[in-house]
Amino acid sequence: MEIVVLCYEKCSTCKKAINWLKEQGVQYTERPIKEENPSKEELRGWYQKSGLPLKRFFNTSGMLYRELNLKDRLSGMSEEEQLGLLASDGMLVKRPLLVTEQVICPGFKEAEWEKVVPAKG
Repeated sequence: MEIVVLCYEKCSTCKKAINWLKEQGVQYTERPIKEENPSKEELRGWYQKSGLPLKRFFNTSGMLYRELNLKDRLSGMSEEEQLGLLASDGMLVKRPLLVTEQVICPGFKEAEWEKVVPAKG
């Protein structure tokens, strides 16, 4: 199972997630979310596969989210507009973002990741 983790090098939660994967002995590919922002098509596919609300893919604690006043604006935006916004800047995307063939997990919650990441330990 191929595992890709989209993360930001200065994000403490991303560092925690990467350390957890290493402790589990899990093979993964790290993708810098700021430099290699996901495309609108990737985001659409992940969102549809995840079964989660699109809002879960937004980094609601980020500066850019607050600067753009998205807390108040998202509900009035179409799905296409939201996907376009997410694709416009990696800093708007919730991270780390765990992507496998079967599962998409925005954010790091160890209990959630334990269910989907096969530990090698």
